[in-house]
Amino acid sequence: MKNQYQIFEGTKRLQMTESIDLTRQSLLAYGPSHKHWCIAWSGGKDSSTLLTLVVWMISTGKVPAPESLTVMYADTRLELSPLWFAAQEIMEELREIGIEVKTVMAPLEKRFMTYILGRGVPPPNNNTFRWCTRQIKIDPMKHELEKLFSEKGEKVLMLTGVRQGESAIRDQRIVMSCGKDGAECGQGWYQETMPDQLCDTLAPILHWRVCHVWEWLKHWAPLPEYGDWSTAAIADAYGGDEAEEINARTGCTGCPLAQKDGALDTVTKMPRWSYLAPLKRLKPLWRELRKPENRLRKTGMEEEGKNKQRMGPLTMAARQMALNEVLTIQQEVNTAAVALARPKIDIMSKEEEAFIRQCWENNIWPNKWTGDEPTADTLMDIVYSDGSIQPLLFY
Repeated sequence: MKNQYQIFEGTKRLQMTESIDLTRQSLLAYGPSHKHWCIAWSGGKDSSTLLTLVVWMISTGKVPAPESLTVMYADTRLELSPLWFAAQEIMEELREIGIEVKTVMAPLEKRFMTYILGRGVPPPNNNTFRWCTRQIKIDPMKHELEKLFSEKGEKVLMLTGVRQGESAIRDQRIVMSCGKDGAECGQGWYQETMPDQLCDTLAPILHWRVCHVWEWLKHWAPLPEYGDWSTAAIADAYGGDEAEEINARTGCTGCPLAQKDGALDTVTKMPRWSYLAPLKRLKPLWRELRKPENRLRKTGMEEEGKNKQRMGPLTMAARQMALNEVLTIQQEVNTAAVALARPKIDIMSKEEEAFIRQCWENNIWPNKWTGDEPTADTLMDIVYSDGSIQPLLFY
């Protein structure tokens, strides 16, 4: 049944060995034109598949080794704990075989929790204030890539785990994005930039079906002949044998942008990870911090602009409440971890806590805020963008 033709697709479905071979062809087609390769690794299923597959192909001679290979692990400090633990093991395995691994992290003052609890910036939302992805993931990776470009003195080939499924081979939008030599999409999505740019980008597993990703992580990669990687734990973090059926996805732990914390819910249902359940209190905490009583508001009389009475940063009391809750959550998890002989978490380091408390001591507020503004739940006259005022009828 797996080889039958699909009525609406017009072609047979790729098999595992075919997916692997197309990835190899992709690397053979575009790899030799770059001396230096870099792999962007988030610790998730797709980028972990890419990482272990590429390293295995290089180590077994299936793909010629570049002059240098650098792995950049994006650590947001909010990764799903089992994925973070698995990433630490894989990093050790990479270093044992001489692969350079760099942990890419936002500077102390711009990390998710320090930015919110130290500076007082409200948690992000999906409407008007989605600052987190750029600040804690994209910008740090770009900065590290700039350093690598400066060190090597030329463009590198950035390998990413972007994956659009088997249909991408026939997707005309991807064809338009391929290299100027007209290569087929089955050879990977290659984006060639101008010579003065930092890198060219290649997505060697663009064509992989999700079932092949799970198959690689759970069954192939852990075998000695395919690298003996600690990837089975990654599949377990997504839901184990049910991951494919439930269309498992992960994001940041307690992500304020998601409707529900599905990945964490799935993980904490597993007996071995149930001790992580207190982490489920993070998402409600970020929601609580966005409430008017926990934030300041402009009176409308301070400055020009359309949104004269906009809500702004967190009050000092709200920041203190939130830090106490985060530390309590971490303590509860780690107390259980010690009792169960399980790994401990580190969502708030001593350095980060000290930075946050120093911000309070220095009375740090976001730009154009002083901390003297009223709380956002304070009743006040309405000030319109043209400066006109509508007094409250009742106080």
